[in-house]
Amino acid sequence: MGEIRRGANMPVQSLPRGIEMVPLRLVSQDGAITRGMLYRPAGKLARIGVHIMHPRADQTANYTIPQLAAAGFAVLGRAGRYVHNDIAGSQEKLLLDYAAGVKYLRELGCETVILLGNSGGGALACYYQSQARCAGGERFTDTPAGDPFDLNAFDLPPADAISMIGSHIGEGHMLTKWLDPSLVDERDPLSCDPELDMYDPANGFAVPPAPSHYAKDFLERFHAARQARAQRLDETARTLIASRREAARQATRLAERQAVLADHMVIYRTLADPAFVDPSIEPDDRAICSFNNNPRPDLDNYAASVAPFLTPEAYLSTWSGLSSRANAVARLAEIPEPLLIVHWGGDSNTRGSELQAMIDASAATDKQAVVIPGCDHFGFRILGPGNRADRPAEGVETIVDWARHRFG
Repeated sequence: MGEIRRGANMPVQSLPRGIEMVPLRLVSQDGAITRGMLYRPAGKLARIGVHIMHPRADQTANYTIPQLAAAGFAVLGRAGRYVHNDIAGSQEKLLLDYAAGVKYLRELGCETVILLGNSGGGALACYYQSQARCAGGERFTDTPAGDPFDLNAFDLPPADAISMIGSHIGEGHMLTKWLDPSLVDERDPLSCDPELDMYDPANGFAVPPAPSHYAKDFLERFHAARQARAQRLDETARTLIASRREAARQATRLAERQAVLADHMVIYRTLADPAFVDPSIEPDDRAICSFNNNPRPDLDNYAASVAPFLTPEAYLSTWSGLSSRANAVARLAEIPEPLLIVHWGGDSNTRGSELQAMIDASAATDKQAVVIPGCDHFGFRILGPGNRADRPAEGVETIVDWARHRFG
């Protein structure tokens, strides 16, 4: 039960009576096989279908499901092809997994399909919808690494609306703002420029649960150096890819081997956001902790965390804030369908300015942001340092009411 309470999953026993679960095997248009779990009122036709998917997290038991199914919706929770392992992940290929789920809900008889994005699933939902609604020939034809992948060649049925809960701009955006710019040698995880170390007391850090406070000039230098590190990582990824492609053009045995060499990027120290520990930065209801509620971000920064080991193609497609196309701000500008964003007011990941940036960017005339105060990234009420209570019902109720008001 402890793991469930810390993450985004729900215990199956929390499902209300009368809800049936149907395990599914879905096949994408390129032959990839993924799984899903359909929840719906037994013996009833659901007019509204909700699709939930994340780039790498299993959403077949997402915490939103019990309330959505109890409201009479057909809810399809998905595990995409890179579930729990996106070392070689491609956001572009994930769109084909997404399409298989939307198509299934349409075939099930759902007149309305809503894409629900939780955490990193929000940017993925936006990426899918932006491409699905493109006119013929206007979709992306390659990956951020430059590999051919023509999305125009696939059937991507569009949805009717997008809702997001506990979501952020995208995994690439998150990694970029979490990069530790004090790391001076990508091969040495302990290398450090003390003048850029946000976890050095000389720069304003205090060991949690005490709050830290950073001076404006430090933050300006920190953010500039962080952006420079992000640029270096992009350049590293592109250099590795260019080296393999150059080898492929040569005819020697060594070059032939180099052309297929599985180069990987090892990325250290990826949990260094000053807002984790300085509550004066865009104040809200968050506790002092890292993105996964670890009360010691300074130590979490040195542990294995997000995106530690990736192919350069996967880095550019998913985890690069400069190159990934799974960026909610960029994609929402291309989507006129109704939008609802439910933001947990104590989310350690997403600041109010980022929430506002998504709403401002949206091309929808029907758009709304709702803040549920006092809850962390996973929707749990924050009672104090390291202390959480149950999720408030109004988070998902907001989505239910919104959907019923618009779609009956």
